[in-house]
Amino acid sequence: MNIIVSEPIKTLCLNFIGAVVEAKVKNSKYNTDLWGEIISFCDKFKTEYTIDSIKQISGIKATRMVYRECGKDPSRYRPAAEALMRRILNGKELYKIDTLVDLINMASLVYGYSIGGFDSDKIAGDTITLGVGKSGEPYVGIGRGSINIEDLPVYRDKYGGIGTPTSDNERTKMTIETTHIFAVINGYDGNIETVKANAEFIQRLLIKYAFSDGGNVSYFK
Repeated sequence: MNIIVSEPIKTLCLNFIGAVVEAKVKNSKYNTDLWGEIISFCDKFKTEYTIDSIKQISGIKATRMVYRECGKDPSRYRPAAEALMRRILNGKELYKIDTLVDLINMASLVYGYSIGGFDSDKIAGDTITLGVGKSGEPYVGIGRGSINIEDLPVYRDKYGGIGTPTSDNERTKMTIETTHIFAVINGYDGNIETVKANAEFIQRLLIKYAFSDGGNVSYFK
């Protein structure tokens, strides 16, 4: 799969670095050991951060800045990583979806990057382009219905948008039947070491909880 970063994104975010983790997997409805890790992390997170302080986490801060540069209000269309963190700090339980979605959410929480988790077999064509959403562009967010993605960073395949840092698209979402994951880490802060660590963390989770060998990692900018 080729990933192209469009000129508007390159102009708005000179230091952008992305990573892809692609792997064969076996999904499950719920993994007790994974949720033990998630709960332990959430308990620790609540002692270290507040609603205000999470905005200073490098990945969160950079993504919010890119939203503003694109023309989108990050407080109205929150990056997914920030939304997950706010949910924890507001005393709400994280959603329990399935093992693949749950481990991607955990990886996003640990490193502060919004991560697109896609079923690779549902992506159309052999090229994905990261650009900026257009006025009236159709987009159905997972569990959210139609979303206005104008001025949001958006990944597009042959047929249109598949993912934004706010919400992935229903068309390419992972399900219990997913056997091939395509996870994209959005490093708008340009921190290659942290992006690399995030990718390796996803690989470890896939090995532990999704019957995978960890697959392959590639980087793009």
